[in-house]
Amino acid sequence: MTTPTVSEKERDLKTFRDYFFSMSRLASLPWNFVEEKLVGSKSSEVISQILNETCFHRLCSEFPPSVRYRRLFLSELIKREEASGLDPSDHLYDALAQVIGAAETTLCYKSYFLPGGGAVTLQENVAVISEGTTGLVTWEAALFLAEWALDNQQYFNNRAVLELGSGVGLTGITVCSSCRPSEFIFSDCHPRVLHKLRENIALNKLDRQAVRVEELDWSSVTEERLAAVRADTVIAADVVYDPVVVETLVSLLRRIVASSRADVFVCSAVRNPDTYRGFTEQLEAGGIRLEVLSDPVTRIFPCNTDSHIELIKLHQKIPQ
Repeated sequence: MTTPTVSEKERDLKTFRDYFFSMSRLASLPWNFVEEKLVGSKSSEVISQILNETCFHRLCSEFPPSVRYRRLFLSELIKREEASGLDPSDHLYDALAQVIGAAETTLCYKSYFLPGGGAVTLQENVAVISEGTTGLVTWEAALFLAEWALDNQQYFNNRAVLELGSGVGLTGITVCSSCRPSEFIFSDCHPRVLHKLRENIALNKLDRQAVRVEELDWSSVTEERLAAVRADTVIAADVVYDPVVVETLVSLLRRIVASSRADVFVCSAVRNPDTYRGFTEQLEAGGIRLEVLSDPVTRIFPCNTDSHIELIKLHQKIPQ
């Protein structure tokens, strides 16, 4: 059996931390590492190390993942420990005691660790669809767009940034925490989403002078309102999910591209190819050229999806 190097061990412990706090699929965790360490050392030391990075991490006391997720996570650790022939450790039972009998709630916290230190912490709804909207949870394209922003900070540093359909705020808060936008305008149209956005902005202690949260209805926003934003960069993630709203979204993007010099980016998890194809065809029919950005992105955040994610930059077509 090969003993993991220090760097491998640190990597695996970090993976447990990152996946635990983002409430990623338990099956994605490196359980083989745990089993090998338990069998090889005949001690529960690795369990204690994992617990220190998860349930006993300082972030968990203030912003814990859901009760159900923590129960399932601890149950998996117990299974691995028992399968190795070891008795479950007191440390593990101390963690379990914190969640046994704890009441389930409709809200939870998810945290995403940043490469420069610190983390983006979001309060989200446990249910994917809640209060008539899907905007109260983080979606895959928002994670990808945030990672792309960290690799391409020239589009955000010292610029006014407008985000369409901000949801719970993962992309925007990452940009505000790691880049230096002169101004960042979060926007959405659902009252509960706007309320949650403001809570998450306060939770992450963003500079109130540099950020705004605005209600922006794509179907009724005026040219004057768009001009007043004066955005240098416009971003949107996971907004192409419903054929009903695609026409309204395309109309808005056409107006933005035609009336400003802003760099405009749309990131989508392509779950329904027909819906996405309809979106891109309507853009092209409306005089917008699409540039697919395919350069590799430094992956930072755990992501539970096999969906194809496409990032496009929009340009106004030059008349022939």
